[in-house]
Amino acid sequence: MITYEKVGHIGYVCLNRADKMNALNQDFWFGMAPIFEEINGDMDVRVVVLSAKGKAFSVGLDFFDMLPRLGLGQAGPDGERQRQLHQLIRDMQWAVTCVERCRVPVIAAIQGYCLGGAVDLITACDIRLASADAIFSVREPKVGIVADIGTLQRLPRVVGSGVARELIFTGQDIDATFAEKIGLVNRVSDDLESCLDDARRTAEAIAKNAPLAVQGSKRVLIESEKGQIDRELEYVATWNAAHLLSQDLAAAIDSFARRTEPDFKGR
Repeated sequence: MITYEKVGHIGYVCLNRADKMNALNQDFWFGMAPIFEEINGDMDVRVVVLSAKGKAFSVGLDFFDMLPRLGLGQAGPDGERQRQLHQLIRDMQWAVTCVERCRVPVIAAIQGYCLGGAVDLITACDIRLASADAIFSVREPKVGIVADIGTLQRLPRVVGSGVARELIFTGQDIDATFAEKIGLVNRVSDDLESCLDDARRTAEAIAKNAPLAVQGSKRVLIESEKGQIDRELEYVATWNAAHLLSQDLAAAIDSFARRTEPDFKGR
């Protein structure tokens, strides 16, 4: 699911599940943190480029891979099930938060679909660059879920509250041009190759600077928001531990399998 290599002072992390459009499976949710622990422990790494193979950056959560962990369909109240669900959400949050808390800047190079959980991931990055074919969407409301991995905490800080709320409540798709206009991405390139070149050049420019100054600057920038983000992540984990396993979620999963539109009942 994830590959990592270091070239000079640059670490390259790549989503490598192109045949599934880089849908985020258990290998991602439990494999991302160890990679960033390795990066944090290697003082020779000064910047990271995060990219993806194939036509899509990521279509978000792999529902069918994660379903056995969610306990959907189990009847009746079950305190231990809710506790396990809360812990699962917190563990999944760390797969994204570890990117935000990385010792060095992280640059995302985005192509094609960037949906749902992928928006969680890119908003945890320091710099976002896109190819012209990139499509972004906060998809969780369309599948009966409150986004719980970091989008609700970080997207408003990136694009502003009003724009973020519109994207979150509607679940609408936006293209790369609009994403650049609202500040979700810094720049748009013609294609993926050009986008990766831009990411490399940006990474090289960062790597040439004094590493302690760059890392200290990132630490200071994060510190002002870290406590609030952590409190908000805990809150949404608690909310979803109580509300995630709804009839609407079951309807959304069934509709996804049948390729039909779900009819949500608010239950």
